[in-house]
Amino acid sequence: MTSTREQSLRSVVEKWFEFEPLKTAKVTMFSRTLSGGRRYVCVETMHDGEKLALFFFRHGDGCWRVFPPAPTLPEMTLERLAA
Repeated sequence: MTSTREQSLRSVVEKWFEFEPLKTAKVTMFSRTLSGGRRYVCVETMHDGEKLALFFFRHGDGCWRVFPPAPTLPEMTLERLAA
């Protein structure tokens, strides 16, 4: 069972293409980003005789989105010094 925030790639593809993409949609590319190693896929489909392609990126909260996740930056804390 998935959490309420986590979404399947299928549900996000259906939302973005808004027509029966699962009849013709296919993953044409998948890999990981160079920075952070996050997953991404390219999904293509045909609609009204035109090829449509979107990239979907997997975020840390389990959601797939059409924009890449923000890079993880180094953090500094003072917790150890305060004790």
